[in-house]
Amino acid sequence: MAGMKRNSGMRYAEARFADLRINKTAVEQRAATLTKRRSIKKDNQAGWLLRSISCMDLTTLSGDDTPAKVRRLCAKARQPLTAELVAALGIEALQLKVGAVCVYHNMISTAVEALYGSGIPVAAVSTGFPAGQIPLNIKLQEIRASVKAGASEIDIVISREKVLTGNWRGLYDEVVRYREACGDAHLKTILATHELGTLTNVARASWVCMMAGADFIKTSTGKEPVNATLPVSLVMMRAIRDYEDETGFRIGYKPAGGIKTAKESLEYLAMIKEELGDAWLSAGLFRFGASSLLGDIERQLEHHVTGRYSASYRHPMG
Repeated sequence: MAGMKRNSGMRYAEARFADLRINKTAVEQRAATLTKRRSIKKDNQAGWLLRSISCMDLTTLSGDDTPAKVRRLCAKARQPLTAELVAALGIEALQLKVGAVCVYHNMISTAVEALYGSGIPVAAVSTGFPAGQIPLNIKLQEIRASVKAGASEIDIVISREKVLTGNWRGLYDEVVRYREACGDAHLKTILATHELGTLTNVARASWVCMMAGADFIKTSTGKEPVNATLPVSLVMMRAIRDYEDETGFRIGYKPAGGIKTAKESLEYLAMIKEELGDAWLSAGLFRFGASSLLGDIERQLEHHVTGRYSASYRHPMG
C-alpha cells in the first residue's frame, strides 16, 4: 500500500449514517447474480486467478503456530506457485507474490525476517483478536508493540457490543485511538459481520470505521460460524463507494474466512470490479484473508496447463 493516499478520516457525523437502511432481499438478489453468470474460461480464467494470488493475505492464526510453520508460509508467500508451473504459464517476468502474510503478534519477528527483501508486508492481528474482550489500554499497547516488532499492517477487531448497543460515537472514538496507535502502519478494521445482527448494522459500522480513519474494512476474523459472504461484501463495498464519493479517499476491502475455492475468488473479484472499479483490483485496495484458497487456485492453474487435476496434498501451505 506504499505511496497510496491514506484515509485521514472525517469528523464524527452520525447524521451521515443514522438513516441507512439495507434491503436484505435486494442485496441477496444482486449477490446471487454473480454465482449464476457464465464462468470465465481458459486463459482469461488463469489471468484472474493469478490476480487472486497477488491479492491474498496468506494467514496462519492457530494455537499450534511455530516459527518453522511461519517460515514455511513465508516461503510460500515469496513463491506461491512452483517453478515448473510458473514456467509452464510463462509468467516468470510477473514475479508473482502474495499481498501480505498475516500472523499473531508473537510471530511477527519471525515473519519479518523470513520476508526480508521481498517487499511483502507483515500484517498482525491485534486488540484481543478474535473476540476483542480486553481493556482498551491493553489493546493500544498490543498495537504499538506489533508496530514496533515490524508489522506494517494491523488487523484490529472492533468492539461488537458498541454496535449492538448503538454506541456509534464510542466505536468511532475507539477506532480513532487505534489509528493513532498504528502510526505509519495501515489499519484494517475487522467488523465480525456475522455477530452484528443485521446488514444495516454492517453498513453503519463500515461508515463509522472509515470516518475514524480505517485504511481497510474487513468482514471477519475467520473464527465466526459464518465469515465472508457476497451479500455482506456488497453492503461494505457500497459503503466504500459512497465514502469515496463524499471524501475522495479510497478505502480497501478484505473479505476473510470461508473463501476456499478458486471459483469463489472469481466471484469476489467480479463484484469488486463491478461495484468499485479496476482501481480496487490490486493488493493496495483488495485482499483475500485466506489460508487454504491458494491450494485450490494452484490446482486450477495446473489443470489449465496439463488438463489434469492434481491431488490437494501436493499443494501444502507450509
